[in-house]
Parts: sequence; structure tokens; C-alpha cells
Amino acid sequence: MLAVGAFEVGNVAATLLILRATELLEPGRGQGVATQIALGLYVAYNVAATLISLIAGRASDSFGNVPVLATGAASFLIAYLGFATTNVALVAAAFVVAGIGIGCVEIAENAAVASLSPEQYRGSAFGLLAAIQSFGNLAASAVTGLLWTALSPQVAFAYFAVWMVAALATFVGFFGSRR
Repeated sequence: MLAVGAFEVGNVAATLLILRATELLEPGRGQGVATQIALGLYVAYNVAATLISLIAGRASDSFGNVPVLATGAASFLIAYLGFATTNVALVAAAFVVAGIGIGCVEIAENAAVASLSPEQYRGSAFGLLAAIQSFGNLAASAVTGLLWTALSPQVAFAYFAVWMVAALATFVGFFGSRR
């Protein structure tokens, strides 16, 4: 749950990814066109998430849930580094990489709780997961607003990249200790 907590505190809402793309695309294109392109990038995010979820499900069955969670955190780390740039092409690619990340994590989080929790505590473990997800997302959104407004979007995404490093290190450490 510690690794999941680190992931969730660094898991910014997809609407902020759309805002980032819109802000970068707006000069020379206008608000309307920039928003349409950004929404198209969000569609690519969802397509990537859907397609990778099929592979991630099989990988979870074959290798376990923790390596898939680590892959998701690593994908978000790469994506956030892309979102921290002002390069439109890198930001566009970051949508797809973030989609891969969320496709991995959404498949593996619940499965990990189900497989790693003792049966008598499984219901409580799912409740704890839901609490971690909701409080983590609230914290991520609040911090994003503060960092984005007070400093810059680049600082906000760098902050989230640090959380993904923490999540990735914790997932890898957990997986290594279970071998």
C-alpha cells in the first residue's frame, strides 16, 4: 500500500494533462483548435490504456501484479518528464505513455490487493485501497494547482515525476524482497 500511496499522490488528473497540452498548443492555433487537439491526445491516452490493459492482464497472470505496477509507475515517470517540457511532440507522446501507465496500474492495483491480502482482511484492504486512491488524487490535484500557479507547469510535473520515482523504487523493492 505504501507504493500505491506514492503512486496515487503522483497521479495527476487527466484533465490537467489536457490543460497542459491546450496551453502549449494555443499559441498560433487559438483556444478552440488547441482544445480539440488536446482532446484528441486524450483519446490516444485512452486507446493506449485500453490496448495495454490486455497485455498487462496477461503479464500480471504470468509475472505477478507488482512488476506490472512498476511498469505503470515507470511509464508515468517518463510521461511526466515529457509533460514537463514545452516540446509539443514530446507532450503528445507523453499522452500515449501515460495511457500505457494507467492501463497497467488500473489492471494491477485491484488484482494485487486481491492476491496479496489475507482472505479475512481482503474487504478492508479494498477499502484501504479506495481511501488511498481518493486521498492521493485529492492531494495530487491540490498540489498541482499550487505548483502550477505559483511556479510553473514544469515544476508541477517534475514534482509528480519524483513521486513516480518513489513509487517505482517501492514496487521494485517489494518485488525484490518477495523473490
